[in-house]
Amino acid sequence: MSLFRTKSVEQSIADTDEPEFRLKKSLTAVDLTVFGVGVVIGAGIFTLTGRAAHDVAGPAVVISFIIAAIACGLAAMCYAEFASTVPVSGSAYTFSYASLGELFAWIIGWDLILEMFLGASVVAQGWSAYLGTFLQQIGIVLPEAISYGGVVDLPAILLVLVLGGLMTVGIKESLRVNLVLVAVKLFIVLFVIIAGIMFINPANYTPFVPESVPTESASGLTQPLLQFLSGLEPATFGVGGILAGAALVFFAYIGFDVVATTAEETKRPQRDLPIGIIASLVICTILYCAVAVVVTGMVPYSELNPSAALANAFAFHGQTWMATVIAAGAVAGLTTVVLTLMIGATRIIFAMSRDRLLPGGLAKVHPRFRTPWVISLLVTVIVAVVAGLTPIGVLEEMVNIGTLSAFVLVSIGVLVLRRKRPDLKRGFRVPLSPVLPILSALICTYLMLNLSVETWLRFLIWLALGFAIYFAYSRRNSRLGTGEFLAPRVVAPPKK
Repeated sequence: MSLFRTKSVEQSIADTDEPEFRLKKSLTAVDLTVFGVGVVIGAGIFTLTGRAAHDVAGPAVVISFIIAAIACGLAAMCYAEFASTVPVSGSAYTFSYASLGELFAWIIGWDLILEMFLGASVVAQGWSAYLGTFLQQIGIVLPEAISYGGVVDLPAILLVLVLGGLMTVGIKESLRVNLVLVAVKLFIVLFVIIAGIMFINPANYTPFVPESVPTESASGLTQPLLQFLSGLEPATFGVGGILAGAALVFFAYIGFDVVATTAEETKRPQRDLPIGIIASLVICTILYCAVAVVVTGMVPYSELNPSAALANAFAFHGQTWMATVIAAGAVAGLTTVVLTLMIGATRIIFAMSRDRLLPGGLAKVHPRFRTPWVISLLVTVIVAVVAGLTPIGVLEEMVNIGTLSAFVLVSIGVLVLRRKRPDLKRGFRVPLSPVLPILSALICTYLMLNLSVETWLRFLIWLALGFAIYFAYSRRNSRLGTGEFLAPRVVAPPKK
């Protein structure tokens, strides 16, 4: 009954062969790359660039994006090594179970549920807001009571219900819709970049790194934990502003880890998962940097609108029609984010239910569609209720802290599994180990310390609830403890 008992890689892979829990293998490297781009590029590319440039970094925000991409790339490589070694649903949860033990696996699975449930709900509300803006621009006004910010956010609920039905029908069908929407989103982003180049004024890039200035610090529960512990006073712009901008825009990259949740439905996981994870991150980095260069060249950084930088940059030059195009792109873009986060949530819960850390009945696979339909329905209902009825603005940072805690444990887990199981076949290996995995864990820990004290308190409450469930139910019912497993099979080496 050890808290740190581990589930072998062989056993994890053997579980995927159980007829009751077998998922359909249909995904390719292209599917996974589209999946990753679909979840990473959302509202951030339309809003976060302007906020970071205006508030903390100036035109040097492009350097902030590059630094954040490097930091995120370290975690991405750790995910890629694990995903190619343990090609099983569950992402960081499954990886932690194989390396750090059951208690850590439970904690990280519990955190990922928080990340994806709240993330999907928050983004669904953002989708509703952009839809309202788009409809207003074409002359349609929704009643206040049933639109974004009203008593019931009906558009957000309808979106989640439609995507939930699509997700239940099949992963391949979901990704076909995702492919179309990602194509629309990328077309609009590229169109905006190309159109924006014509309005760039090189003088707006001077000074490229504005002089550092002290800023009014937050206090009480709203201040970053690092500030609370160290007493350091924050500053904006300068080199410190570039680093602060990197911490801010880092969250625009969050989502690539969802690719790892589809490992069990990938045709050649040892080869395709690393390609999907790393390729999606590279594509998103190029697009983010291009948008940063264009938007700071179009408008002086001090005059950028932090909430709608791209739309207002074109309005600044009298091109108000572009606001309609950008709103349409945001609607398409956020649809893919909600879909991929919901799929990710179902696969995390599926893996935990199959291990009996959550009730096993949830993990039933539909006999025709070969998807975890019970969990899909559960996720759809919960996300629809939260998105439609709850003001979530104060909880958005909870998405970030749940994700970063997963990054830390995956980075550490790579080192632990290499030490415990050097014999395993790895389709991808993090270079310069142990330096890069340790650096990844340290950077993610630093970013967690930049989140507010109240976010940490909410996170601790969520963890306390998770510990209560684990010790009351999961520890006693775990298949690893009861021995209800198939005989493990030998792990086949990756195809060359």
